[in-house]
Amino acid sequence: MNELVQVTGISACIILVYMLCWFVLAQILKNNSIVDIAWGLGFTAVTLTLGLLDIEQASLAWIMLLAMICIWGIRLSSHIGYRNWGKPEDFRYQNFRLKWGKHPYWGAFLQVFVLQGFIMWLVLMPVYIAHLANKTDEMNHPGWMQWLGLLIFCVGFLFEAIGDYQLLRFKSKPENKEKIIQSGLWKYTRHPNYFGETVLWWGIAVYVLPYSFGWMGLLAPVIMTYLLTKVSGVPMLEEKYKGNPEFKAYAAKTPAFFPKFW
Repeated sequence: MNELVQVTGISACIILVYMLCWFVLAQILKNNSIVDIAWGLGFTAVTLTLGLLDIEQASLAWIMLLAMICIWGIRLSSHIGYRNWGKPEDFRYQNFRLKWGKHPYWGAFLQVFVLQGFIMWLVLMPVYIAHLANKTDEMNHPGWMQWLGLLIFCVGFLFEAIGDYQLLRFKSKPENKEKIIQSGLWKYTRHPNYFGETVLWWGIAVYVLPYSFGWMGLLAPVIMTYLLTKVSGVPMLEEKYKGNPEFKAYAAKTPAFFPKFW
């Protein structure tokens, strides 16, 4: 338990410094929505740092998990960065500014960067567990639970990546302006990217489940599922479509989260 506290403490310091740098950049650019770009890269930064701490005894199972987190994080941040390049601050963060009133800096620092950093620190729990398992030689060659976790991760990753790509292509066509995508994976769920992200974190949790404190890794997918379905994901995004007749018809036949293939 002491070693788990130690590695979580190191990670907390890394995340705090990392988010502080992005906060300063956001105030210079007057755009707090760049925190969305920082999200995936933050997971990558912490994971790679922990990987470098025990690189001499890195097992195959540990390297596989490092690759999973880094591929997901880099792809997500690259996608969001490309999608948002040259655009103004996202409407969600603009609404936050209205609530902060005379304290925009403290509001941005605490509600956006510190809060997301704290959530990142919690969701990284499977990585802490794997790091300790690798140090104690508990994590050697991948077993059937690791292969199952990897399979679940791949399903979720593909859902998220393909969904993002399909939406990006749809929005790139002028004739689709103000329209709602209802093709590809978006035909089966209104949020295939959010569904995919949740699934891949369940895969990561399954991956580390056999190790010491592995049950604590379930914290990651539980948090992600709750946030994406109840807080900052589906509800916040769909709020802006209230009163839209096209969206109303789309929502009537398409589930919000879990895909319906029949």
